[in-house]
Amino acid sequence: MSQPRALLVGGSGPTGPHVAAGLAERGYAVTLLHRGTHELPELEVYEHVHADPHFRESLDDALAGRSYDVVVAAYGRLRVVADAVAGRCGSLVAVSGLPAYAGYHEPGRLAPHGMPVQAREDAADVGRATRPEDIASEGGGEAFSRKIRAAEQHVLELHEHAAFSASIFRYPSIYGPRQVYPREWSVVRRVLDGRERIILADNGLTVTMRCAAVNAAAYLLAAVDRPDAAAGEIFNVGDRDQLSMRQWVEVCASAAGGALRPVSLPFDLAGPGRGLYPLSHDDHLLVDVHKAADLLGYVEPEPAVVALAETVRWYVEHPPIAGAADALADRFDYAEEDRVVEAYLRATAALRAEQPPAARVVHPYAHPEVAGQRDHRDR
Repeated sequence: MSQPRALLVGGSGPTGPHVAAGLAERGYAVTLLHRGTHELPELEVYEHVHADPHFRESLDDALAGRSYDVVVAAYGRLRVVADAVAGRCGSLVAVSGLPAYAGYHEPGRLAPHGMPVQAREDAADVGRATRPEDIASEGGGEAFSRKIRAAEQHVLELHEHAAFSASIFRYPSIYGPRQVYPREWSVVRRVLDGRERIILADNGLTVTMRCAAVNAAAYLLAAVDRPDAAAGEIFNVGDRDQLSMRQWVEVCASAAGGALRPVSLPFDLAGPGRGLYPLSHDDHLLVDVHKAADLLGYVEPEPAVVALAETVRWYVEHPPIAGAADALADRFDYAEEDRVVEAYLRATAALRAEQPPAARVVHPYAHPEVAGQRDHRDR
């Protein structure tokens, strides 16, 4: 019996080494297809094919005469990759993203405002415009989201026409070593630079879905393990435990060996503090991830707090190169941060001074000390 073959499109990012190792552990002969711009020592044991997965002609040239039992498409243009491997593989495990949900980029377009909290996979099109005149007026963010959703639907159409058996996984913000958007660096650098405080919009209460690279890879491998259960399905991806922005800052700062005092400002007045947020709003981006556990038996390899601390310690030892750090919206303009904080405190000092003490909360139910009698509040 010949060894089964697996193609991993991508592989040199945060999740790639985990996926490749998992495929190899399952007995697959693993081939990595990527552009060749990043070569990791731990991936040298696998066959490499260099092509650009954003363009069909490049893929067709690279894949000529090749076929695979499973293809994991974790990079490139999903529609293009799916078309290129149609008829060349038994199953396709495809990576999409949470921007497929309506309102991800532009929450104000939905009523009620924003994405559903704990959105399930079938809610991607809830609130999405259907009239041509409304679609024509959509901004860049929602237009991008619509394209991602259309790519998912294209993959499922190929699945229905038996080009392959497909499953789709919607990635959130992925963290781990070598991330092209090293968001943890916003906290790590401030600790290393000796900063004592950090601006957190709305007291850092926003929850933005995240997933450790090792956990994201385990989602994909669960589909490899149970292809029949995964066939034709879409799955949300995320750590089991999600952190608010404030909790995320506290974990990152502690792992970097320090602490940052949060200064709460309204999002629209937070100025440089908005650079911590992945999008131009502070709405919750939280989805339900139970489906993968229910259908595929997904088990999380590493708790979020542990994985996040490991990521931070890696960045302490391996600061991002200039290009990666420049990708962040955070400009680390400490002088501007201090100016904004002091201006806000001056502007709100009088209002804060006239605030009455917080009202005492009284438990609404009676608590009598003697049976048959009223309690001390005559209830």
